Amino acid sequence: MISENEIWLLSYYRSSEIVGAMFFGRIARLLRPGPVQADVMQHFADEAQHARWFTECMESMDVTPVKLPVAYQDDYLATAGVPTNFMEVLSITQAFEKRILNTYAQHLKADTTPSPVRRTLERIMRDERWHVQWVRQTLRDLEPQYGKETIERTLQRHMDADRETYGRFLQEHSERVEFLARAKGAA
Repeated sequence: MISENEIWLLSYYRSSEIVGAMFFGRIARLLRPGPVQADVMQHFADEAQHARWFTECMESMDVTPVKLPVAYQDDYLATAGVPTNFMEVLSITQAFEKRILNTYAQHLKADTTPSPVRRTLERIMRDERWHVQWVRQTLRDLEPQYGKETIERTLQRHMDADRETYGRFLQEHSERVEFLARAKGAA
């Protein structure tokens, strides 16, 4: 019903969601109470929930998640650099969340994607779309503080780092994710 490669990839998604939850939990602790902290806390809660949903999805298919020593974000931060301020946190988050949405959408296009995985991805993607929206709006709200051009340059730098990181991911794990390349409409 589910291939070993898809089990690995779901485990990888799960691991990345756990890392994301931990990251946003730490960021939430640093922020002053208010609307932005509330959005960060919602993001934190969503990421933890997504990891749980991936776990439940896999368990519903009688498979156990694989414990992985690394997550996507590990290589991501090595390429993009560690954010030095909140605007950079949001910028790298924007690039990452867009990548996740695109990856999950590509996964949905694969003919071999089991129904429980399909339902889980669709459920998670609703939250991921909101993540992109709140981050985009908060970056706009930060323009008076950081400058629109600075934010745009930072976003471009993180989008470039994202392309580089994703390219390495595809190369390093090509045998694990090749079924995504065969998905309907793959670019």
